[in-house]
Amino acid sequence: MEISLVVAFCVLTLPAAFFISCCSTKPSYFSRYRGQDMKMQQKDKPALIVIDMVKDNFDDSRKLPITPLARKTIAPLNHLSKLFREQGWPVVFSTDAFQPDDFIFQSRMHPHSLAGTRGAEVINELDRSSDDLWLPKPRFSAFFQTELELWLRERDVTLCAVGGISTHFCVLTTVMDAICHDFKAVLLEDCSAAYSDEVHEQTLNGYRRNPLYPLLKVATSGELLEMMNLRNNSSSVILHS
Repeated sequence: MEISLVVAFCVLTLPAAFFISCCSTKPSYFSRYRGQDMKMQQKDKPALIVIDMVKDNFDDSRKLPITPLARKTIAPLNHLSKLFREQGWPVVFSTDAFQPDDFIFQSRMHPHSLAGTRGAEVINELDRSSDDLWLPKPRFSAFFQTELELWLRERDVTLCAVGGISTHFCVLTTVMDAICHDFKAVLLEDCSAAYSDEVHEQTLNGYRRNPLYPLLKVATSGELLEMMNLRNNSSSVILHS
């Protein structure tokens, strides 16, 4: 009887003790990467992908709530794109190019950024180069039914840094599609905007900790530059996790 009680005690308590011991001594899933894997690998080659910075979204007469927030991304995007070009890294401007009778307009979404119209053009405030790619897209992700993956592969790109609008929609779908196509991805915090600061922050917070880390990160443009050894002569930075 005493032996049975001892066995029962061991069966019930040892697994719990083992679990507690593991939790107290083993680094967390995310902390394992701090200061180590968060460095950008030397072999990584980034591309900057700017999403939906089109004239329809910056038309003040439309009174879109996202417009004043999106204007704040212009300066950091211009700064980042300039540095990318100086390094010989690709810059992509991907823009909605919808059709008037598109399926998506059977929803609350109103027709906008129609293919071939002025409203679907990149805004003049963004600096561009003849070497940049302008990539019209039929849906939200820059990878959907476009040649983006092939274009990036031909240039040996391994990491996509994505900004533009909106954070929770077309920017996010492009980030996730980059991962689905086996590219590392960085969601650029200060280079993206949503229709409210709250939605923007909620989206970022949802991906600061994610099971794909460190392949998928949230970072400011400054943090990205430090990752790539383009600021303060530093080859790494601790990003949000």
